[in-house]
Amino acid sequence: MKRLSELRSGARAKIMSFEDNDLFLKLMEMGCVPGEMVKVEQIAPLGDPISISVAGYNLSLRLNEADNIFIEELAS
Repeated sequence: MKRLSELRSGARAKIMSFEDNDLFLKLMEMGCVPGEMVKVEQIAPLGDPISISVAGYNLSLRLNEADNIFIEELAS
């Protein structure tokens, strides 16, 4: 499995699981739940943060947060 932090701009994926249980609740409250589809909308010029589309809105995540989300990349 890949991590959300590894995706390039424009890539789509499905959230599979989380690594850090402390961050898990915070991410779930923001709509990042297993089975939810996400799309990487933008990556900052220096690579951190990234903007993703999830649950009908855009969300900015730091790379260390995105690194805790395991995903399954979908074909473009």
